[in-house]
Amino acid sequence: MQCLSPSVPPALAVKPHLLRQLLLTLLGIALVLGCGYAGYRLSEAIGIRELAAGGERQLELNARAVESEIGKYTYLPSLLELESGVSRLLLTPGSYRRQRLNDHLEGLNQRAGSLAVYVLDLDGRVVATSNWNQPSSFLGEDLSFRDYYKQAVRGEPGRFYGVGSTTGEPGYYLAHGLRANGRVIGVAVVKVRLDALEKRWADARVEAYVSDENGIIILSSDPARRLKAVRPLDDADRERLARSLQYHWATLQELQPLASRELGAGLQEVRLDGPAGQPLDYLQQTRALNDTAWHLTLLTPLAEQRRTAASHGLLAGVVCALLIFGGLALNQRRKVIATRLAAREALQRANGELERKIAERTLDLSASNLLLQAEVRERQQTEANLRQAQDGLVQAGKLAVIGQMSTSIAHELNQPLAALRTLSANAARFLERGALDTAGSNLQAIGELVDRMGRITGSLRAFARRGGDHGQASLEQAVEAALFLLHSRVEQERPTLHREFAEARLAIDQTRLEQILVNLLSNALDALREQPRRELWLSGAQYGASYRLEVRDSGAGIPPDVRVHLFEPFFTTKPGEKGLGLGLTLSASLAAAAGGSLVVRHPEEGGSAFILDLPLQEPRDD
Repeated sequence: MQCLSPSVPPALAVKPHLLRQLLLTLLGIALVLGCGYAGYRLSEAIGIRELAAGGERQLELNARAVESEIGKYTYLPSLLELESGVSRLLLTPGSYRRQRLNDHLEGLNQRAGSLAVYVLDLDGRVVATSNWNQPSSFLGEDLSFRDYYKQAVRGEPGRFYGVGSTTGEPGYYLAHGLRANGRVIGVAVVKVRLDALEKRWADARVEAYVSDENGIIILSSDPARRLKAVRPLDDADRERLARSLQYHWATLQELQPLASRELGAGLQEVRLDGPAGQPLDYLQQTRALNDTAWHLTLLTPLAEQRRTAASHGLLAGVVCALLIFGGLALNQRRKVIATRLAAREALQRANGELERKIAERTLDLSASNLLLQAEVRERQQTEANLRQAQDGLVQAGKLAVIGQMSTSIAHELNQPLAALRTLSANAARFLERGALDTAGSNLQAIGELVDRMGRITGSLRAFARRGGDHGQASLEQAVEAALFLLHSRVEQERPTLHREFAEARLAIDQTRLEQILVNLLSNALDALREQPRRELWLSGAQYGASYRLEVRDSGAGIPPDVRVHLFEPFFTTKPGEKGLGLGLTLSASLAAAAGGSLVVRHPEEGGSAFILDLPLQEPRDD
């Protein structure tokens, strides 16, 4: 009898190669995560060492700054021992001596830049002070409870930080026992401010604080940490500090870190509330200050270092992943090479067939190429003929405009010619009579008339010469030239001319721009004929790399049935032989050849507006 083993359903069966791929994938992910974590921890350790080294230097510099700020006032209390008025007031009090010493202390306080300078007698009462004339004066106040007074009376240097009991203003007190005949007769005190250090820290974005001998923060870059205890205070300490009024009526809350971790060698990682109230991690370093029982603590933010460590960990994971993918790629490449070797023979057979087809196709392409070259030559010749015809059409348009202006030009020349005839005859008669001055003035007038005729004919020659598709033109110069050519028309119609454009350098030939403007202004003047209100606007502005000039008139406008034919060749609305119908066609063609455009706008208030858009001339590098 044969025993049958229970069979596994096919849906639950796992193929061996799929299980192997799953295990390799999990192993690869574990390797990538492990490399990333190791890279993060290593980068974090190196970064903390670098921050600690930089923090030590910064801690030393700031400690020196605090010590220097305190030390520059230490000489001031002992200096008052040399003032004879101090000892005389302490030994023999009097109102006159008190007032003289008040004035002296006031001037000394102003020169030293301190908060206050004052003198106490042996009973601890203020007998003279620099703020004697202020509402918050210390004069007559009993300060015998202050530690700096007790230290100075014993002959020791008095050093004390506290909040003033009168003004409520914090300051650093330096006291010195004043001696006469070998004994202490009083105490000189200088109160200075140290908030300049806080401002310097804030400006330099340095987070630091100074704690005094009681563990109370007296200076801080963050005002929220000021007057907080850096170590726990028991009830006895709180009662002692409250009785001394050293910090006035401050509650003296404790600065409790949200989290802390010892890093060794005086380093500690702490988590505190940042300036904006959010928790931040810091590297904390502390140093004792010389000549005081104070400590300076530097807080270096770790956020940037953590981001750097995270990026390094990510980079390590990516490198590990690339190495894994590289190994997989090499294995895959081995398989691909085997496949390529098998396919090379089939490829060679297909290559022979392909070469045969390519040879056949090459013969067909050669024949097509010869036909295409012939067609290209034919089109190039056609384009040259079209360009030549366009140039001739442009020149014909110029001559047509000149022909239309011939009557006005003849009128412009007839007036100077008649004046020349009269002035020359008069000059001859004045010369015969010997009136040289009068004859000279006539000859000068003749010269001016000749210059005027020369300008007229010069403008016509410049307008009539041929121009190219490209060049550069001055807008102001082109407008002036067009108005000069149309001077008689302007004088005849007398429109109100509004100039609302600025000088611009345009990428078009100067004569072609003048021809466009002559055509547009001539059409505008024709539209103003027999109109009660005759106004003509020339307005322009820069739009990106092009300049847009609008020529608008106050005429009757263009009928709707005519608008679609405006730019068609030989179409004109002028009666008789006053127009050939080429002006707008040529103007639009010249603008397009320069890379621009000419369009028409029909304003609601009446009249017509032609908008000429031309590219600006790019500045040349010298």
